[in-house]
Amino acid sequence: MKNDTITAVRGVHVGHATSRRGRTGCTVVLCPAGAPAGVDVRGFAPGTRETDAIRPGRLVGQAHAILLTGGSAFGLDAAAGVMRFLEERDAGFPTAHGVVPIVPAAVIYDLAVGDPRVRPDKAMGYRACKAAGGAPVPTGRIGAGTGATVGKAPGLRRADGGIGSACAKLPNGAAVGALVVVNAVGAIVDPATGEMVAGAPDAAAGQTADATPESRRERTPGIAGTNTTIGVVATDAALSPVEANVVASMAHDGIARAIRPAHTLRDGDTLFTLSTGKRKSDVNAVGILAAEVVAQAIVNAVTV
Repeated sequence: MKNDTITAVRGVHVGHATSRRGRTGCTVVLCPAGAPAGVDVRGFAPGTRETDAIRPGRLVGQAHAILLTGGSAFGLDAAAGVMRFLEERDAGFPTAHGVVPIVPAAVIYDLAVGDPRVRPDKAMGYRACKAAGGAPVPTGRIGAGTGATVGKAPGLRRADGGIGSACAKLPNGAAVGALVVVNAVGAIVDPATGEMVAGAPDAAAGQTADATPESRRERTPGIAGTNTTIGVVATDAALSPVEANVVASMAHDGIARAIRPAHTLRDGDTLFTLSTGKRKSDVNAVGILAAEVVAQAIVNAVTV
């Protein structure tokens, strides 16, 4: 079976844990050996953890897992379960008193979808790790994408979001994959066709696809902090921590291509990057392809 998801990247395993009652969940991207990592927080209402540890110039510069989770800021508790899983396997940053797993994380706000008292926690984070493997990643309304929704700006039709993935290769054979949780205020557009595939304008609300930019700007989209697109780009191209941060920044172009509008005051858009291999590659080529697979993963989240 062909794998065109992020687990096609060497050294990357992904696992989901889902609560159907709470309509929430979490998703973990595991790289227990540690990988140079980067992050770019482009939205203005983020919920994150350990992002400073992987910014350029920091001591650690690597991650052993990335957690994507629902539950808003409550869902960051699930990272403790990921840390426990890694510590049990002696995976983490070495110190004089044992390893310390580095687990950056980002959340979406999904409390309005299911039971807001049910949130990802330490036990759920651990279950996601236990479920992780290298098979093609299940996508849609599962894991961190369970309670995701899109099209929440006035004049758009609210629709299900989800989690999507995509992967492609550079000419030198290096793989670049993306895993993205899509919980956006905007509509989802397929950049290949220009078609709105989720959260399209609602004719019943007087909004049409050819509405002027001015009319769209007059509408105030949603409540601050309740919409966010978060994800991970992974590659087996060799990247330094600085280059991983560059790729995370370039990958945001994929969000802008596939979500309209994106990066608003109501969004907390955050992308991480992991480099799991040693294949020498041009960082510009990696970043350009990262933007493409991020856009495709966003489309796949609501269509596959």
